[in-house]
This record gives sequence, C-alpha cells and structure tokens, in this order.
Amino acid sequence: MRYIFFIFCVLCFSYGILPAQNRQVIPLEKGWKFTQSDIKQAEKSNFDDQLWENVTVPHDWAIKGPFNELHDAQSVKVTEDGETKKKLRTGRTGSLPWVGVGWYRKAIELPRETSGKRCFVEFDGAMSNAVVYFNGQQIGTWPYGYASFSFELTDYMLPGKKNILAVRLENKEESSRWYPGAGIYRNVRIVLTDPVHVKHWGTYITTPVVDAKESTVDIQTIILNQSGKKQAGILQTVILDPAGKVVAEDRINMSIDKENTCKQQLKISSPLLWDIRHTYLYTAVSNISIDGKTCDEYRTTFGIRSIRFDNEKGFFLNGERVQLNGVCQHHDLGPLGAAINYRALQRQLEILQDMGCNAIRTSHNPPAPELLDLCDQMGFLVIDESFDEWKNPKNKNGYNILWDQWAEKDMVAQIHRDRNHPCVIMWSIGNEIREQEIEGGEFYCRFLTDICHREDPTRPVTAGFNRWEGAIKRGFSEIVDVPGWNYKPQHYRYIHQQFPHWKMYGSETASTISSRGKYYFPVEPKVHHMYEDNQCSSYDMEYPRWATSPDMEFAAQDSFPFIAGEFVWTGFDYLGEPTPYNWPSHSSYFGIIDLGGIPKDRFYLYQSKWTDKGVLHMLPHWTWPERIGKVTPVHVYTSYPSAELFINGKSMGIRKKDMTGPLYHHYRIVWDDVIYQPGEIKVVAFNKNGKKATEIIKKTAGKPEKIRLKADRSRLKADGKDLSFITVSVLDKDGNLCPWAENNIRFEAEGDGFVRGVTNGDPTNIQSLSGNEMKAFSGQCVVVVQSLEKTGKIRLKASAEDLKAEMIELISEN
Repeated sequence: MRYIFFIFCVLCFSYGILPAQNRQVIPLEKGWKFTQSDIKQAEKSNFDDQLWENVTVPHDWAIKGPFNELHDAQSVKVTEDGETKKKLRTGRTGSLPWVGVGWYRKAIELPRETSGKRCFVEFDGAMSNAVVYFNGQQIGTWPYGYASFSFELTDYMLPGKKNILAVRLENKEESSRWYPGAGIYRNVRIVLTDPVHVKHWGTYITTPVVDAKESTVDIQTIILNQSGKKQAGILQTVILDPAGKVVAEDRINMSIDKENTCKQQLKISSPLLWDIRHTYLYTAVSNISIDGKTCDEYRTTFGIRSIRFDNEKGFFLNGERVQLNGVCQHHDLGPLGAAINYRALQRQLEILQDMGCNAIRTSHNPPAPELLDLCDQMGFLVIDESFDEWKNPKNKNGYNILWDQWAEKDMVAQIHRDRNHPCVIMWSIGNEIREQEIEGGEFYCRFLTDICHREDPTRPVTAGFNRWEGAIKRGFSEIVDVPGWNYKPQHYRYIHQQFPHWKMYGSETASTISSRGKYYFPVEPKVHHMYEDNQCSSYDMEYPRWATSPDMEFAAQDSFPFIAGEFVWTGFDYLGEPTPYNWPSHSSYFGIIDLGGIPKDRFYLYQSKWTDKGVLHMLPHWTWPERIGKVTPVHVYTSYPSAELFINGKSMGIRKKDMTGPLYHHYRIVWDDVIYQPGEIKVVAFNKNGKKATEIIKKTAGKPEKIRLKADRSRLKADGKDLSFITVSVLDKDGNLCPWAENNIRFEAEGDGFVRGVTNGDPTNIQSLSGNEMKAFSGQCVVVVQSLEKTGKIRLKASAEDLKAEMIELISEN
C-alpha cells in the first residue's frame, strides 16, 4: 500500500496536480504541438501531429518574426491622431507576422481516479477567436483574445486514457491598433472537481465596513451541484490572516440544489489594512462537505481596504489621500512578446515602483491575472480596463464585430475574475471610444456602466475620454462615476468650474516621445517633429499633436488637487504604434522605459517628482566630437532644489528650479548656454539648506574597447521559467559608456539555461527579438536568459568584433 501511495504521489507531481482537497489543478504547459496554418480535421483525436512544432504554453507564435513592413501595411484614417483622411500606415502593429490561423494540440492522460469527477479547462487568454475541441468534439468558442474563459469537458473526458485538447486560433487583419500577440499566450489548466463544488470565479468578497478596531467581510459563494439530486451539506468558511492564522469563521447548513448562492458575514478584530505600503492579504477558505466528507475546498485571496474619490481632494485609500502616480501599460513584454512570464512582469513592476509609480491602467484590455496578483502583493492600484472599441469601429475587424453578442459576456467575465483583488480601484469600460462623437452613443456607455454596477457595486466606473466636449455633450461623463480625461490638462480648471461635483483624473497623459540616448539640437519644444533617422530627442520636450510634455501635466496636477492623479502614456515602450513614424519603426517611443527595460532620461524626471529619493540625473551624454564649440544645453532632473554645473572644473553657475519662470525650469534645472568641450562634466546638488547633497560626473568616452554585463538577478529558480535580464554596455578602456557604439554583439549560453530574447530599445531595429545577437543602441542592449528545469550553472558569453569579450555566470537552483 505504501508503494501504491508513493506511485500516486509521483503521478500527481508529474502531472502538476496541486493539492486542494478534492479539487485538482493540472497546469497545461509542456507537451503542446503547434502549427501556424489552417489544417482540416486537426481537431480529430486520431489526427497525426508528429510533424508539428513542439512548444510550451504560454506561447506567442509571432514574436520570432521576421519583421516586415508588409505584415501590417494598411490604409487607415486614425481620427484619434487628428487625421482627416486615410494614409498608409506601416509598423502600426509591430510589423510581426501575427495575422493568420494557428492550431494547438495536447495529449492529456487523466488518471483513472478522475472517473466521476467534473472536468473543466480554463484559459487565461488566447489570441484570438478561440475554438476549443476535446476528443474531437467542439466544446466552445471565445473570440475576445484578452478574455479569460472556462469550458466544461466532463461529458467527453476519458479517464485513464489519452485525451486530446485542440485549439484553433485566428487573428484577423486590421483587428488591433498595436501588437496583440498570437497564440495561447496566457496560462491554461485542467480543473477536476467533485460534482458539488464552488463555481468558477464563484466567490465575491467585499469589505463594507473598514475600521481599525473591527472590519466586516461579506462573502458570497456560488455552489454548483451537478450530482443530479439535492444534497444536504455544510459550507464552512474560515478567514486566514497574512500569517496563516484563523481570525474568523462561519458555518452554514444548506440544501444544495443545482446552483446555490450563499451569503456570509464575518467580523475581523484589529484587521491589517491593505494599502500601497502594507500589502496585507487575507485568504478565505470555503469548504463544502456532505455527510462529513469534503467535496471541495476553494481559496480566495483578498484585502481589507476602503476606497473613495472626492470631487475636491482626489482619491482616498483607507481614509488617506493618495496621489495616483500612474502609468498606462500594454500587455507585451518586449522581446518576449505577449507570452506571459511572471518574472518579466514582476521586473517591469519593480522598475516602475523604483520610479515612484503606484498605479497601473491596463491599456486597453483585461490584463493577465498574474498582473493583478503582483499588484496585490507589491502595492499598486489598478484601473482594470475592458475595451478599446465598442460598436463603432476603429479597426475593420476590431471589437465592433463582437459587440452585439459578446460585450456583456466579456464584461461580466472580467469583473467576476478580478473583483476580489484589492488593487483594483475602478472598472474602465473603454478608451477613446468613437461613440463620444455619435448621437445615441451614450446608450452603449450606460449599458456597460450598468453591468459594472450590477456585478460589483463597490467600485466606481470610469472611461478614458479624449473628445471632452463630445463626452460632456452626450452625457458620457455623467453616466460613469469618475470621468477620465486623456490629454486635457489645459481644460481641467474649466471642466471643474462647470461641473464641480465631478470626480476626475488624467486617464492618459503626456505621450512624450523619446529615444533612449538620442539628443537633437536646437533644444526646444517640438510637436510631431520627425528626424531623418526615425528617432526622437531624449530632452523630453517633443510630443505628438494631441499630447504634452511631462512638465505640462505636472503643472496641472500641482495646480488642481481635485484631479486625483495621472496615468502616463506609457510606462514601458511596446510593440506597435511607432508615432510619429512608419516603417522601419515598429515599436513605440512613448515609454518612460525602453523595450528592454532600460530607463530613458524621463525616468529620472518622474522619479524626482514622484519619490522622496535623492535623485540627481544629468543629460545629455558628453561625447560630441562634431559639437566642439557649439551650444549644447544641459538639463538636470533632480529632487534637490538647486545645483551647480562644472565643465572641466570650471563652474557654469548655480541654478535653481524656478516655479515662476518658464515651464521647463519648474521641474528641471537647465543651463541653456553651455558650450561643448571634451572632458569632464560634473553636477553638484544642494539640499534646501544650501549644503552639498551629492554629485554626478560624466566623461567624454574614448574608443569602444570592451563589454560589460550586469544581471538584474544572478540566482534563478530551476523551474524552466525564471529569467535574468542582463544589461549589456559597450565601454571604453576607462569604463565610460560609449554612447555612439552600435557594435553587433553575439551571445552564447552554456549550462542550464538558454537565451530567451534580445532587444536594444531601438524602435527601428529589425533584428530578431528571439535571436542570439543584437546591435548596441546608444551603447547598450539587453539579453534575457531563461533557466532550465535543472540546477547548476549558466554561463553567458558576449562577444563582438574589436571588443574584449565578457562572460557572466548565473546559478540555477531549487
């Protein structure tokens, strides 16, 4: 018997079954077969897929490329960009081969013990138009590529035998405004339950009374009974505090019919409140038993916190005003594409948090559930957004073709999945939807708002409005609870004066464009300016026609406390939307951080404004052989009030931030009249008492001589998923960064890991993001190394012609 038990445990481990009483979860990651073509009868159980590619899910079939301007060439009129007629757009969706059909198949051997169980498959997201088959039978469809969904497989499962799960996906042309990814790009799992069990997303937890002495927790649980007969049972619910201690419990005796909704109210004494600094998370354990035997155990993580928007003072969390220092984020992970990876997402949030960001707007679609888990754990506030398009099209094959049949289903699925996350503070029902300008468009706004209020009355509803006059005229801004304004700092005062009862914030701000390490002269604000090399200046004073610089939005945010905060477009660069350019540009210039995660200069401007850190950052670089004797302005982003600039030891004077002077002197310290000389440039910062606080030095770089590798983490989990992001820098013999270096660097990984991706943050670079080489851009690039399921060492070598090679060693461990 011990031997049999041992074998059972080994089988459970092999299948990835997670213990949770009678509920079993089997992740479906390895062992998938894939082809990027439309194959007839590929859903059949006996179909021969031996020649298909072996892949691991999550998987993005398009990220390997190649880049090509014909992949997404389209003639369109983008009214959001102020266009009045159609023009040719290339690079708009990343110039990657994401359009087309892909098939996935996986053989699943379910243990014989699953006989009598209910079997479900859960998809966190599949891009797009998913049609799911099980053992040759069509089980269901879900077209919205960002939605999570579940189908029951019970009637077709074969316990103890091979089962075939097949999925057909199709991305249609002109169905997105950015790179959407392609494939089963989020996680998938099989869930096995007893006939009596908690429904998928079947708990709803709210905290109607939040008090330091005692808080109230309301729990609504939906129980399904698929046994075919009524059952007398017990729902036992306990709440565990962050340390795992039972702090409340409740028990209900019930007669379980086909579907029961049970409501419980529990009290927690001296609760630990969730906020952005203290991310205390509780767990509700719902246990269903019949005749003393457990049928199901379902766990729900939640936080105890209160939220409130005020029409005069902004946003309050647990009664304390919190300024929303937010960014908008698309879902791709740079060189990894759309395929979700926990560590890559975590790293993005770590970098944003270091900048002082405390809020994320999931632009413009439901996020991966891992994002919300991480935001709960790390202390981010989230605007959970649903759609970029309603009934009126932005794209020929956009959400408009799904609206009539799917809008309510998708909205409900998103809310049911996400409503227990304390990080989520608002539901956003849309972004810059064209109904703002259409008579009767308010019907659609009210339709979605009513769904949100019905499914979760505890959170306000918002939307991002770019046509402010149309949104007001047609009542959109009255229908939602908190109107969000895209790029309207110049109108905040007027709107508040006209509608003083409205609660408001900047739902999309700035859209400043820049290329990391690129600087152009003369230094002055430029609107929709284009350079011959398809780059943008990193002096952070350039932006499209509809947008502003960071400084303009800062001034408005500081002037109007009734504005709850801002969400900058964007935190990271993303694939697609290379405004203001076309091909070969194929990724955005909007990011505060580039595609590989290297901060641009703007990062430090936001950090100086959003944090209490001692920030001191100087731009530009100081290697300008063609600018000797020419005016080369120096800008300093700093949290200190004043600073002194030295060129080769000579003082250029002490300057201060000047809130009464020109706008670009309010939040940065500027020397506009500096004459470039090779050598050393130094900035010394002074605190409010006039005492020296810190200094930074840059030197003119010499000839590129060597490579430096710097890993964000040197120790990885040996789980086949963990990542190390390694920043590669080209240096001169003295260790100075060579800002003009464009050496092509080759990477070789040995041992227990491999090169997962490469990028340099250059929106015009068309080298493969999945290759083993990458040119330096402004002297730097990033290589991503992934672990294997084996402990040991990973050695990465970086080499380039005429440069001294470099090697770094990583450890892969349990």
